[in-house]
Amino acid sequence: MQKFVLLVIKISILEINKMSENIVVLKDENNQIPIPSIWRETLFNIVEALKDGDFRIQRGINGVLQISKEDALRIERNLEAYGAQLISLPEETWDSSVCQWMNSYWDVLVDLYTMEEGASDLALFVRVSESDSSYFFDIQSVHVA
Repeated sequence: MQKFVLLVIKISILEINKMSENIVVLKDENNQIPIPSIWRETLFNIVEALKDGDFRIQRGINGVLQISKEDALRIERNLEAYGAQLISLPEETWDSSVCQWMNSYWDVLVDLYTMEEGASDLALFVRVSESDSSYFFDIQSVHVA
């Protein structure tokens, strides 16, 4: 019993440390890096919109560019063809999602989760650019990675 309690406490401390970890924005052309903490809420909200069928992101997420009708239709078709329902991003999505600086913007790949599979083969591809102290999110696609 005592070992079990210690294990639970140790796992809880690891989870708290993980949640409080601050991943900073880096411009590293040579390596993929974890998704910066400051972008995660916006990316979460994008997935929430897609999950709810708002493929053009008309709900107005701060810093997110609206998607054209054509691109929204492509994303919708890709999700329908995949045949699984998106769910909200769990915390573990940040363990495998990455970004990379491309000289004037970041390419971002966010691993997506579905109701049927949990971790899926789907990824959200977003291009992030900065202007002064703001970031802008241009959704490129949702596809099988």
